[in-house]
Amino acid sequence: MSMTSFLIYCVIVTFTPGPTNIALLSIAQNARRKEAFRYIWGVTAAFGVLLAASVMLNNALAAVMPKILAFMQIIGCMYILYLAYQVYKMDISGDSTKQAATFMTGFLMQFVNPKVWLFTMTVIPSYVMPYYKSQLVLSIFVLVITIVAFLALVTWVIFGMVFKRFLQKHLKMTNIILALLLVYSAIEVSGIIEIVKR
Repeated sequence: MSMTSFLIYCVIVTFTPGPTNIALLSIAQNARRKEAFRYIWGVTAAFGVLLAASVMLNNALAAVMPKILAFMQIIGCMYILYLAYQVYKMDISGDSTKQAATFMTGFLMQFVNPKVWLFTMTVIPSYVMPYYKSQLVLSIFVLVITIVAFLALVTWVIFGMVFKRFLQKHLKMTNIILALLLVYSAIEVSGIIEIVKR
């Protein structure tokens, strides 16, 4: 097993912009740290659950994965577009931000995020299971990957809080840019780009 390749893959997937990270950046610049971390704990918990499910149900999931992904593309696209709308109309009053920054919204976001499904359902079967079979070792890898994802989320919160004053000074433009990035994520998640390329 190439540990370097495995770690690079984990870092690239978890640290690069995606629906969850973009939403978190918006939450971090409009909410208190407490709300942002509630959302992070929800995201992290769901991420860990999906990784554990991947380990336990590897063969069964491999068979139904194409059907699950097609469904998740539709649901995920709609949810991300809804999220984009919420980010676009978000203000610094905090009311809409607090509604978006809960443990449950962070948790549920992962279950409609095809990027997370693809990653969690492939990383351990592809990188780890060919070399390790022990449940203890597989559990350690689930924990390590979940910690990497948690650190990525915290990085996005820190970025949002460090640049909070700047982002709030240009709040409308920031919200528009973040909303457009989410719309782009929704288009990418929907599979439309692949269909157009054919």
